[in-house]
Order: sequence, then structure tokens, then C-alpha cells
Amino acid sequence: MLLASHYNYWIVIALMMIGLYMVIAQGNLVKKIIGLNIFQTSVFIFYISVGKVDGGSAPILSEGVTLYSNPLPHVLILTAIVVGIATTSLALALIIRIKGAYGSIEERDIQAEEALQERSAQQAAAAQTSAGKEQ
Repeated sequence: MLLASHYNYWIVIALMMIGLYMVIAQGNLVKKIIGLNIFQTSVFIFYISVGKVDGGSAPILSEGVTLYSNPLPHVLILTAIVVGIATTSLALALIIRIKGAYGSIEERDIQAEEALQERSAQQAAAAQTSAGKEQ
């Protein structure tokens, strides 16, 4: 019975694990961003759940109310949502630049292209070194 009464914490744990799995297991950069957003949402839900006071009223002075809820966690979550949106938009802008530079947003393709560029740079440096020795 105690486990069922804290269903919101089980939802937080499930969302955290789903988001973490998406970040680790997915190769697509957009899917990784979605996983980070799911993880971030689970943190928001956790903070809101911790800040909720059963039977608590809004922190407005009125007669007969003795138990108040603390508004600080909810205000912090509003700020975190704004920061999360800005971070997501920056990440998506970077993904657009990566797509333009490498032609793909798949992590495996990007790493293969990086390795190919590194090999060609090493070959060019070796050719330049050998040409310098011949002169």
C-alpha cells in the first residue's frame, strides 16, 4: 500500500530511466535531445512532488489557514523550464550545423567521417614531409 501511494515517484523513476536509455542507446542526435528532455521532465516532476504539501494552501495570508505550501520549488521549475527550452534550441541549432558539415545526424556516420578526415590529414602531412625531404 505504501508503494502505491507514492506513484508519482515511480513515474519519476520510469521517466528518468527512459530518458537515460535514450541518451545512451540512440545514435541519432535528435533522439538523444528528446531523451535529455524526458530526463529533464522527470526532474521537474520530482521537484514539484517534493514541494507539494498535503492540505497546504497558497502562501496568501487569510484567516483559518495554518498550513502553507512553499512556492519556491515551483518558481525554480519555471526557471528550469526556460533554461531547458534555451538549451534544447541551442542543441538543435548545433545539430543543424553538424548536418551541414557531415551530411548526417547519426553518431556512427559522424565518427566515420571524422576518422576519414583524420586519415586524409595524416596522409597529406606525410606526403608533405616526404616531399620536403626529397628537396
